[in-house]
Amino acid sequence: MNFSELPFDAETMLQGLRAWVECESPTWDAAAVDRMLDLAARECALAGATVERIAGRMGFGGCVRLRFPHKDFGKPGILVAGHMDTVHPVGTLAKLPFRRDGKLCYGPGIFDMKGGNYLALEAVRQLARAGIETPLPVTFLFTPDEEVGTPSTRDLIEAEAARNKYVLVPEPGDPNNGVTTGRYAIARFNLEAVGRPSHAGSTLSRGRSAIRAMAKKTLEIDAMTDADCTFSVGIFHGGQWVNCVATHCYGEALSMAKRQHDLDRGVERMLALNGEEDDVKFIVTRGVTRPVWEPDTNTMKMHALAAGLAKQLGKDLPHGSRGGGSDGNFTGAMGIPTLDGLGVRGANAHTLEEYIEVESLADRGKLFAGLLAELK
Repeated sequence: MNFSELPFDAETMLQGLRAWVECESPTWDAAAVDRMLDLAARECALAGATVERIAGRMGFGGCVRLRFPHKDFGKPGILVAGHMDTVHPVGTLAKLPFRRDGKLCYGPGIFDMKGGNYLALEAVRQLARAGIETPLPVTFLFTPDEEVGTPSTRDLIEAEAARNKYVLVPEPGDPNNGVTTGRYAIARFNLEAVGRPSHAGSTLSRGRSAIRAMAKKTLEIDAMTDADCTFSVGIFHGGQWVNCVATHCYGEALSMAKRQHDLDRGVERMLALNGEEDDVKFIVTRGVTRPVWEPDTNTMKMHALAAGLAKQLGKDLPHGSRGGGSDGNFTGAMGIPTLDGLGVRGANAHTLEEYIEVESLADRGKLFAGLLAELK
């Protein structure tokens, strides 16, 4: 049977995906993420996978490594890398319930990236049912912390990628059915302002507000954005009593660049903000960083194979480098052939309007199955 004839059914897949979407799994809730990993691990075990649980660290959930049966079990093959954490806190289902609306379906994390993880699993199941053995063994690695930069699992992802020949990442696809062959670099920064307290009513002028200093620095950081490197402050909190001039204020900033040297320059500019002004200390420390992933010859060969498979399905498969970051940044930067953005089509990731195109579960699932069946 040709991969294009595999009986993927988008409606059946959607019902299976529903349980994943309704198992809310925000990054910072380790127990919730572990519940999602348990759910996925059970389905993979039913599909014949050998399940290995890896304990979490740094306060995050754990990981699940899933190895499917193969005559060359344990030898270098294909790594499917996906994260099961989302940006949506527990309780988001009340505002963004799993909801079908014509050709679209909504839900927290359905697009980024539970839909992609689910279709990747379905691809393995469809191949097994059809008796099609993949040329290479297939390993899945589901992780808990991608949405905050992968601080606790980067080493695991890189180690697993190094043991394999190819990496497939079912992150969201593009609305034009495109895939990702490169990723921009991303750096995160922790910000702190330290002021001087005073009574905000009777001795206001004696104090030095950390909140006011952080607000000024936020505008300064945002103004650093240019065509080559962007800067933004996305988290900002401080103070404890409204009648006390705030001593501490904390924030987090993000910088993104298409080229590594532009990001390196951006990092230098951010760290140069360290200092003291008007008796308020401003402290910038570097957080997690995703390196630039620039496509190489082997990645482009993978895309050429995928584009040929897409043609058999009657679709084009455009490609390009993208922002947003993924764990493909790490594997691609290692020089391991990586194809990213293989997940569902949809839009509005990280919002209360997040949705997928239901039919893409099936057609992108077929494409994924084709890649697993053809990569050698």
